[in-house]
Amino acid sequence: MKVAITGATGFVGSRLVQRLQGEGHTIVVLTRNTTFAQKVFPSEAFPSVEIVAYTPNASGSWQSVIAGCDGVVNLAGEPIGEGRWTPERKQEILNSRKLGTQKIVEAIANANSKPSVLINASAIGYYGTSETATFDETSQSGNDFLAQVCQAWEAEARKVKDAGVRLVILRFGIVLGNGGALGKMIPPFKLFAGGPIGSGRQWFSWIHVDDLVNLILQALTKPEIEGVYNATAPNPVRMADLSQTLGQVMNRPSWLPVPAFAIEALLGDGAIVVLEGQQVIPKRTVQTGFEYKYPNLQPALTQILN
Repeated sequence: MKVAITGATGFVGSRLVQRLQGEGHTIVVLTRNTTFAQKVFPSEAFPSVEIVAYTPNASGSWQSVIAGCDGVVNLAGEPIGEGRWTPERKQEILNSRKLGTQKIVEAIANANSKPSVLINASAIGYYGTSETATFDETSQSGNDFLAQVCQAWEAEARKVKDAGVRLVILRFGIVLGNGGALGKMIPPFKLFAGGPIGSGRQWFSWIHVDDLVNLILQALTKPEIEGVYNATAPNPVRMADLSQTLGQVMNRPSWLPVPAFAIEALLGDGAIVVLEGQQVIPKRTVQTGFEYKYPNLQPALTQILN
C-alpha cells in the first residue's frame, strides 16, 4: 500500500509513519519543511519514505504525487493549544485546516489514478463543551470557535465524495503518548507540583496514540469503514480523575490545582482547550468491532510513563 500523509512529522503522524513502514508499506510525506522531515525520517532508517515539499494552502506540483497512492491521511493543522488566540492566530488555525483540506481534495479529484480513501482528521471540539452532556457521532455540533473550525474542516473533506472516494473523518480526542498534551502535564508532577487544571470537573476525552494509529490503519484497509468516527477511548474521565491517576502512576502528589485565571492569562480564549471539555463516547467506533489496547486510563498512563 502507498499512503500520502500530511502532518507526518507531528506527534501522531510520526508514529503512523513508523507503523506503516514496519508493515512494509510505502509512505509519501507531504511537508512544509523538508529539512526537518529528513531529520525525523532519515533515509537510512526510513527507506520506504519519500519526502515531498508542499504548501498546504496553495496548489502546486506537489499535488501530482497523490496520483497512484492507495490512501491519503490528512493530519495537518496549526496547533490550537499553543499561544493566545489573537484574531490572526484564529485565522491561521482555521485556514490551516479548511484551505489545507481543500487543496488535498482538489489533488485527489484531479488525479488520474485516484486513492481509494481519504482519512481526514477532525476533533471532538466539533461538539462544543459541556460538563453534563454526553456526545457521540450523531450529536449536533457546538457553536463556539473550535466547533466552527471543525465544521468548516469536515465540510471541505466531504467534497472528496464527489470524486467517488471513500471518506473517513476521525474526531480526535486528547492524544496521550510520549509528547503531545501529556508531555506538558508531566513536568509539574515531577516537581511535586501537579494537580487538576481549573475546576477539575471538566471532562477529558482521550485516546492512547497506539490506539489512534490502529484506528487509522483500520480506516485505511477496511472499505466498510466510512463516515464519522470518534477517535477517543470508551472511558472518558474528569480532569480531577486524570490528575489523580497521573499522580498515582508517577508516585507523586496531585493536590496542587492550577487556577483557571493562570491558564486564561497565558492562553486567553485558547484556555477553553483545557478549562472546558466534553464527554465523548466512540459509539460508531466500537460498533465496527475495533479493539482498544488501552480502553482505561491507568493502564494507558502506566504504559506511556513506565
